Amino acid sequence: MTNRTLAAAALALAALALPGTAEAKGCLKGAAVGAVGGHMVGKGHALAGAAVGCAVAHHRAKHRG
Repeated sequence: MTNRTLAAAALALAALALPGTAEAKGCLKGAAVGAVGGHMVGKGHALAGAAVGCAVAHHRAKHRG
């Protein structure tokens, strides 16, 4: 699998994990942090970082209540 395909799959899974807009703010913040982190790792990793950041932020917001 190429990095672009993997990033698209990660974004699709992250989008499916979000039930509504209530967690969107946490997702956006997590995606921003993940994108910066992915960009620092290397070329082409910003999208994957954004998807993972969104998923992690959504998960943490869900457990906070």
